Amino acid sequence: MSNPAQPPASGTVTTTEVTVWSLEQTSPADLRPAAVPEGDLRIVRSEVPLPEFNRFLYTAVGGDIRWTDRLGMTYGQWREELERPGAETWVAYANGTPAGYVQLDPQDDGAVEILYFGLIPAFRGRRIGGHLLSYGVARAWDLAERWPDRPATKRVWLHTCSKDGPYAMDNYLRRGFRLFDTKTEVEPEVATPGPWPGAYGA
Repeated sequence: MSNPAQPPASGTVTTTEVTVWSLEQTSPADLRPAAVPEGDLRIVRSEVPLPEFNRFLYTAVGGDIRWTDRLGMTYGQWREELERPGAETWVAYANGTPAGYVQLDPQDDGAVEILYFGLIPAFRGRRIGGHLLSYGVARAWDLAERWPDRPATKRVWLHTCSKDGPYAMDNYLRRGFRLFDTKTEVEPEVATPGPWPGAYGA
């Protein structure tokens, strides 16, 4: 899942049309958890707000599907986002190696956004994604138990887009999310950045 890329400040660029779907759950009972995959898989909260780590996860997960909107953020901007009360990052580890993550963004009136969710390419197709999403959504619903100053969660929402993987929407629907908005945006066509330039080719 990605947030739409921001257009460049100036200059003529090639553009592409992107469809953005917004989905939500309005009760913990909406969640339909996926089966837990076999093997050594642990999901752990990254409790120390660490811009270096979250930026690594962002580029490693989104580098081949053109997640670019946060690449220009400063260290201070990353830190400010991660240090917000209620902001959480949950990381899946397969045999001790980071495999993917879920980033929760607390908002007003008891809403929690699944700001980012995804797997590093090497771990896709191993039935990890459904379980990681299920776990992350459950943590969004019980967020106030860990943050007593936060109101109880009343709504969990996210958006995905046509740049994301072919199974993303199906995963969200299977977990009990409902579509509430669809829109089309025109975005600049950018090269696949990878976790570093050239990692996935042009």
